[in-house]
Amino acid sequence: MFDGGGRKLVEVANLKIHFPITAGLLRRTVGAVKAVDGITFDIYEGETLGLVGESGCGKSTAGRAILRLYDLTEGAVQIDGTDVGEADARKLRRMRPLMQMVFQDPQASLNPRMTVARIIREPLDEHTSLSGAEKRERVNDLLDAVGLNRSFAGRYPHEFSGGQRQRIGIARALALNPKFIVCDEPIAALDVSIQAQVVNLLEDLQDQFGLTYLFISHDLSMVRHIADRVAVMYLGKIVELAPRNPLYDAPMHPYTQALLSAVPDPDPNASNTVERVILQGDVPSPANPPKGCNFCTRCPRVMQICRNVEPQFREYAPGHFTACHLHEQTVSPEPTGA
Repeated sequence: MFDGGGRKLVEVANLKIHFPITAGLLRRTVGAVKAVDGITFDIYEGETLGLVGESGCGKSTAGRAILRLYDLTEGAVQIDGTDVGEADARKLRRMRPLMQMVFQDPQASLNPRMTVARIIREPLDEHTSLSGAEKRERVNDLLDAVGLNRSFAGRYPHEFSGGQRQRIGIARALALNPKFIVCDEPIAALDVSIQAQVVNLLEDLQDQFGLTYLFISHDLSMVRHIADRVAVMYLGKIVELAPRNPLYDAPMHPYTQALLSAVPDPDPNASNTVERVILQGDVPSPANPPKGCNFCTRCPRVMQICRNVEPQFREYAPGHFTACHLHEQTVSPEPTGA
């Protein structure tokens, strides 16, 4: 398990992903959807960073951009000391074994015309010069690692359950011995009874292979189980970032407080004492975010400054960052060093 220190494996600085909005016969750009709008964080080697938020907040876009599945609008991403954002196609191809992804829907992410063996072997065909026998042995080892029978190698994806298909996707992601894996809501499409099995598998594989995860999810209960630190996104921005226990026990941002108040508690006595925070209104459009704080249109503790001035993302306790005017008076006005 992550011990709270170590080397930075992933460094994200002011990452922005804006998708142009075009109109008219000439398809001129008339605006932009600010899917990710200036996020900054690091992921340490061996760590699991949870990234949570409502649907449409930019979580999956951020994860894909970090792996350069999208070109960056602005900002920088470094993985293992290499600038991913500026890498050309050839350099990016050489980096692919280092960074992989587990997708949300295992049914959609697996080619239905390929057998399990071909699906898992495909990265080996593209990026290695192993012999056929070595590839077969590697496929068998990966099936063992994710808890699937080797006899399944000749079957097709439609013959498996959702949990088994996700295990196939995980095996494919592990084929090239990556250091960093983006898990994009890997349990969202699975039955509740299967979700814990997949999360436990990811934890076991992390210990076995020394993996580093960005775990994207809207399930705060599951994130609390697997993540070492948690980042909370709202409308393209990270509003709070902290180690797991401080964030769940003492959230600082009103949006985080609202999210956590909605998490069911298995203890009925504790559940009755939790004050539910009901957010009013809808999430604004990422094509036209509010002036000032993005959350000001729904925040139950909004102040006038929130509607005009964007709060700074600052550290208010060791490792605990948030962007909220409610806490700015508790720190010195001098900017902190990088």
